[in-house]
Amino acid sequence: MVSLVLIALSLALDAFAVSVCAGITVKKRRLFHAVRASFFFALFQFIMPLAGWYLGGAFHAYIENFDHWIAFGLLAVIGCKMLKESGGAKKEKDDIQDMRILLTLALATSIDALAIGLSFNLLGKPIWGSAAFIGAVTFAVCLAGFEFGKRIGSLFKTGAQIAGGLILMGLGVKILMEHLV
Repeated sequence: MVSLVLIALSLALDAFAVSVCAGITVKKRRLFHAVRASFFFALFQFIMPLAGWYLGGAFHAYIENFDHWIAFGLLAVIGCKMLKESGGAKKEKDDIQDMRILLTLALATSIDALAIGLSFNLLGKPIWGSAAFIGAVTFAVCLAGFEFGKRIGSLFKTGAQIAGGLILMGLGVKILMEHLV
């Protein structure tokens, strides 16, 4: 059980970082947006281990060569977009409120959960309860991240958008470096 808690927390950390950034940068902070985003992060963290488990070893060999590039690319694009918007560019919506951005972030932060599902398959561990637990932990951690970001965002109003973009880009680089080194 301890190992599952540690796995769930480690998988939720990327989504937590994105939630903190969103809490900092979203101008019209509403509980609805935090709950919706947390739900999608949790949903993807639930689905990806299931997908990895059911696809088993065959898919692992196919995706392991470029999954880190996908996560890096998605986070870099969104991070660059945030940096561009910090310079006064007009936005249609705050990032996390845009469903396309939200789904992209949920996918980018859950790719490592696919590998966990693959690992569980190879070890012969059951997946449904573990995936549900991972999703629940992610939901709670993301809600906390939004609240934390909201509280510190008021302290750093002018640089919050830049910091959020840099954090997302740094997260993408971290994922890439973990797989390349």
